[in-house]
Order: sequence, then structure tokens, then C-alpha cells
Amino acid sequence: MALPRARAGAGAWAAAAKAAQRRRRAEGAGGSPSPAARSQRAALYVHWPYCEKRCSYCNFNKYIPRGVDEAAMRSCLVTETQTLLLLSGVRRVESVFFGGGTPSLASPHTVAAVLEAVAQTAHLPADSEVTLEVNPTSAPASRLAAFGAAGVNRLSIGLQSLDDAELQLLGRTHSANDALRTLAEARGLFPGRVSVDLMLGLPAQQVGPWLRRLGDLLRRCDDHVSLYQLSLERGTALFARVQRGALPAPDPELAAEMYQEGRAALREAGFRQYEVSNFARNGALSTHNWTYWQCGQYIGVGPGAHGRFVPQGAGGLAREARIQTLEPDNWMKEVKLFGHGTRKRSSLGELELLEEVLAMGLRTDVGITHQHWQQFEPQLTLGDVFGASEAVHALLEQGLLLLDHRGLRCSWEGLAVLDSLLLTLLPRLQEAWQQKAPAPVPGG
Repeated sequence: MALPRARAGAGAWAAAAKAAQRRRRAEGAGGSPSPAARSQRAALYVHWPYCEKRCSYCNFNKYIPRGVDEAAMRSCLVTETQTLLLLSGVRRVESVFFGGGTPSLASPHTVAAVLEAVAQTAHLPADSEVTLEVNPTSAPASRLAAFGAAGVNRLSIGLQSLDDAELQLLGRTHSANDALRTLAEARGLFPGRVSVDLMLGLPAQQVGPWLRRLGDLLRRCDDHVSLYQLSLERGTALFARVQRGALPAPDPELAAEMYQEGRAALREAGFRQYEVSNFARNGALSTHNWTYWQCGQYIGVGPGAHGRFVPQGAGGLAREARIQTLEPDNWMKEVKLFGHGTRKRSSLGELELLEEVLAMGLRTDVGITHQHWQQFEPQLTLGDVFGASEAVHALLEQGLLLLDHRGLRCSWEGLAVLDSLLLTLLPRLQEAWQQKAPAPVPGG
């Protein structure tokens, strides 16, 4: 695809998208269900692998380059987007998420080119959610406006903390004032469509000061907040400092208290906890992430991106888990040779997929409805699997789970301890599946 054509087409798509968003706001209407079959719908994740520096806690697939050939990266992202959309048979892309890395370091032209590739290969509705992850130091107001003109309509800001000492500990390149300035500029440009990330459970972090900073943030933030507990990952600078005793290990009990107090503060401020780590008010849920939690199809484009979809033309029966080649230069070589850089493909068995439906669906406050479950397992109902289990009944009695005419879901208290609930639920699902399976026929 010639880049000038991509730029012009993306501009037309972006203009149509803005008009559709204005119309939806005026009508106060949510998105209508897609008429396309489930196998023909997907979300798209686009991975930009580059960062200015590596944060002390990060073990993601990201790179700190001396220089980036963005034209080459753009061309490969466009090519792989088109190839995987054709391989998947997806006709409707319902959301696009530019993650990283630091995708706000990419040019708006790159974002526009990818969106135009989607629009040319499949249907990208004008009101589709298009999210860009942003770091405060790489996103002045003029640059945010340019991303908006390219088709972005939602921002996710890696704020992480409003304490400069904590930001320095995390290796972030911005200050608290930088974060608040970017947040204010983003809200002016994308009202009602700005999310912020906030971390908890850092070494030496205390509940009271963290809650006060959360309260300050809630007076300034938009309608979406994500709370993430620090995970010390082997190989990171922060892990090494804790290992050698230069920093105290994070206290899991204090982290649990921060989480409980934080989610209570968010609820008091009018936020719905619609997922374990995510809170929204005024209906500002992330529709892209909702696809993950509902086990919808998603296509991963870019170095190290993950995907889940049913490939067409090769049987098209089983959903595949796909991982793209990690290292950017090798990924680009493969894309130029083959049209995509898929390094690993593995078919998901029916039980594996059901385990994902259970574990992902229970992360949300809606849980798993009977109708949703039957789309993946038409024979075994939720009642068949969990209704007669004494261990599950004990969780129901404790008020941590609900199993009723709506389906299976966690209570507000249960969402906070989901991992422990899955220790009971997943073995029960596996047992029910084994009981369902027909006995092997002698001789094959």
C-alpha cells in the first residue's frame, strides 16, 4: 500500500469516526450488537515494541533502540495486519488497541496507516474504539491532537503514581506534575475516553499516603481507572534491588489492604468495578479489553503480540493461540518474507477454551451468563458442572460466588479473591469434562 493513500484514507475514516462518536453522544446510545457471526468478528491489538528507557519493574517485550526505521516498521505493521485479517476470515474489527512498549513514540502517520489497512481489509465501524497507550513525557497536547486526527478516540495513560519518589523508584521518565498536565490535556481532547493506570504494592509503600494520592487522582481523572499491583519479575532492576536487600520486599498484606480500600474509594466515587483491576463510570468501559474477558477473537500484530482466532482455509475448526516473533528486526524479516511473523501456533482444545472462558469471564462483574457459556459448550450447562459440587456450594454459602438464573459470577467480595476461587472451580470443570467424554472404543 502506498503511504500517501493510507494517509488520505485514514483521514476520511477518522472524520467519519468523529461524526459517529458525536452522534452516539447526542443520542446517548451504546453500541449495537454486531450482526456478523462470532467467527467473523475480532479485536485487533497492535504492538509498538520501542521505549525511551526500560522501567525498573518491566519485563515486557520492549526495546531501547539507538534509532528506529519507522517507515519499515510501519510497512510491516500494515502488511501483517492485512495478512492476519485475511487468514482469520474476520470481516468486522470491533476495536483496535495500540500497546507497547510506548506507542505514543510512534508517529500519528503510523497509527493512521494501520487503521486504513484495517478499513481496507475488513469493516472498521466509524464508532469503533481505538485506544492508544500514552506515557506523559511522549505526549504533549499537540501530539495527542495529531493522534486524534489519525483516528485514535481513547487514551490509556501510564500514570502509575502521583509521588515523584515512587516514579523514580519505578524508573519512569515523568514527574507527577507531568502526569497531571498530560491527564488534563487528554481530558480536553478526549472527554470521557481517558483511562489512567495506578500501581499499588510498591516496596515501602504505605496505605494512608497511597489512598490520599488516589483521592487526589479521583478529583482530576476521567471516567476510567485501572489499579495494578506491582509484580516483582525476575530479571528486572527492581527485582535485583529487592533480592540484594537494597529495598524491602513488597508486603502482600499491605497490598491487599490498598486494593480493598482503593476499590471501596472508587465505588464511593461512582465507579463500577467491572473487572478485577478495572473501574469505570458513565459507561466508559474498555470494549477492547471486554473482548479478551469474554473470550472473543483477537488478532495480535507486531513483535511479540499474542492472538486467538480460528484460521480460515485450513480446516477452520479449532481456535489457535498465536505468538508473533519477539525481536523487532527478526520479526520484520519474517513479515517481508511471509507476510506475517507468527513464530508459534497451537490449537486450543475444547477443554482449554472452556478453562479460558471460566477464568476470564469470572474476572468481570457480569461473570458468565448461561447464554455465553452455551456458545462454547452446548451440552454441559453451568448447573451440570458446578451445581452439585459441595466445594462450590460452600463458596456460594460464603457469599463469594453466585449461581442463579443469570449464570455464574463472583460477588463484590469474591472478585477480590478470584484466584483462590479458581482453585476450586477449574478442577471441578476438568472433572465434569472427563465424566462427559465417551469411553474409548476397544481397538480404536
